[in-house]
Amino acid sequence: MKTAPVLLAAAFAATFAHGALPAPDADDAGLILPPGFHALVVADKLKGLRNMTVAPNGDIYVKSAKAGIYGLRDTNGDGKADVIKEFGDGGGTGIALHNGYLYESTDDHVFRYQLTPGELIPAGAPERVVRDLPNQRQHSAKALAFGADGRLYVEVGSPSNAYGGKKDRALGATGEDPTEFLKTHGGYWSFDPDKLEQTQADGHHFSTGHRHSTTIALNPVNGKLFVAVHGRDQLNTVAPQFYTVQDNAENPSEVFHVLTDGTNLGWPYTYWDPRAKQRKLNPEYGGDGKKLAEPGKYPDPLIGFPAHWAPMQLAFYPGTQFPAKYHHGAFLAFHGSWNRAPEPQKGYRVVFIPFDASGMPTGEYETFADNFAGRTEIKSPNDAAHRPNGVAVGPDGSLYVSDSQAGRVYRIIYTGK
Repeated sequence: MKTAPVLLAAAFAATFAHGALPAPDADDAGLILPPGFHALVVADKLKGLRNMTVAPNGDIYVKSAKAGIYGLRDTNGDGKADVIKEFGDGGGTGIALHNGYLYESTDDHVFRYQLTPGELIPAGAPERVVRDLPNQRQHSAKALAFGADGRLYVEVGSPSNAYGGKKDRALGATGEDPTEFLKTHGGYWSFDPDKLEQTQADGHHFSTGHRHSTTIALNPVNGKLFVAVHGRDQLNTVAPQFYTVQDNAENPSEVFHVLTDGTNLGWPYTYWDPRAKQRKLNPEYGGDGKKLAEPGKYPDPLIGFPAHWAPMQLAFYPGTQFPAKYHHGAFLAFHGSWNRAPEPQKGYRVVFIPFDASGMPTGEYETFADNFAGRTEIKSPNDAAHRPNGVAVGPDGSLYVSDSQAGRVYRIIYTGK
């Protein structure tokens, strides 16, 4: 008898059959891609964009950071969105399709819109599924996704660098006891997606010890949820006696984890050092750049990405358009760093993460799409022409990428040429 995750994977594979592809842009929309891949601009000069999703009919839904939602439709098959409509308000990040509804989050609430077959945007008003989530204006984005159990998973981030009290991010910051704080921040909560006007207290506290995660995604191969988490900043600002500017530029890692019920990822006490491949104590909690966390207390990351790259949205690849090496792997967009000075800023790319037959990452990753920033070296995020944020896979297996800097939507296709 097939398990639910296997059936889910089969359903995805059946949906993502590809047909004729549009012509790519002559310059591949300015991107650097692996051989055989090409790109085109679907839409441009929209408001700054966040996470995105693509419907089975190819309609694209993408959040704008400070306004509502864009619905994009290509009616003639040239790959360009010739119908663009806005709806909703409140800004935010999270967006997902589920059982005929479009779910989306602001920084305070989770809403859903009922979609009408054939119509690009919903006709009715949104229903509020979860209300009044904590929002302290820092790390306030509410990432969301649906699990194999059908429940809605929503993150509440930690409005802090490393819970350093009144001096957080400043010289000599000292960590406070986060026990009560972590009861309502720094983790994922799961909710009934069909029950309205829930509060955080109605949800199940699924995981803890996060600083902030702007993405969570279900792997249809094994039914497990995966997240990428933003690491802390300013180690040398807080404790210059232990950390140099170079130490800060290369530490700590942006981490990739599988979530299970009760997972504790170790924030604010610890961070992952990608150079030493060790979990170390934060200076706010007695760390000196050398002291290690208690062995086995917190899980090691499945992947430790470079410091400050800012992972934004994760999308598994259930399609068949791309070559076999990409099948059942995942793509992750990195928004790019701001805290590597005086070193150049880095990130600003989409990476590919291979997964094995059991649905777990191999531990490797490679740059898939690059040159969003448009320069080989930048000193500030404002120097970047584009910053990748959202990634989503279309019904034909194309990969879509949203841009927070200049409001562009890209489509990446494989022609083999």
